[in-house]
Amino acid sequence: MTWHIREAVRRLGEGGVIAYPTETVFGLGCDPFNAQAVLRVLDLKQRDIEQGVILIASDFAYLEPLLLPLSTTIRTRILETWPGPVTWVLPCLPEIPEWLRGSHRSLAVRLTSHPLAHALCESWNGPLVSTSANLHGKPPATSALGVRMAFNAKLDYILHGQVAGTGRPSEIRDGITGRVLRDTVPVQTNRGQDLQNTAESPTEMQRAVNHA
Repeated sequence: MTWHIREAVRRLGEGGVIAYPTETVFGLGCDPFNAQAVLRVLDLKQRDIEQGVILIASDFAYLEPLLLPLSTTIRTRILETWPGPVTWVLPCLPEIPEWLRGSHRSLAVRLTSHPLAHALCESWNGPLVSTSANLHGKPPATSALGVRMAFNAKLDYILHGQVAGTGRPSEIRDGITGRVLRDTVPVQTNRGQDLQNTAESPTEMQRAVNHA
């Protein structure tokens, strides 16, 4: 474990909010089971609690206990895309707190393939909140400098590194149907219009927007 990872884990353990690179953009992260930390992330982003957040992990074993049992077919479909920049929306246990699932009965989850994000999750020994580092409705940051410009000194730590992709948000799919709810559209485009082109219904489109 590098000093930078160790420091990020220390800040997470203290209930802090950090930023870190992912496969697509920089993400804001915290302990998902610390309500105050998650609510602080939502406040920083000016994001409604009803929208829910994405969780990332280094191993499915950290995510599976949060979910309802999956069929072999669904499990195989999901694991074929991981680790990687595909987020799956899956039915979750009813006791999962609102600050994670929002107003949904599902949870958005992903196994990260980014080396730093993976090492961070592995050292943390559990899942992490991973929501794009931006004010809600604004383009996500794709660099540590972009994070600083968006949040100034409001974060507890920034884990420096390069995003692995081209600055596009992760694809979001419905775990039950396999439908793409959000494609990997460029962050500069009109997100609502892009979602309209990929979602099968207004309800699915809204779920994709909510989990972004």
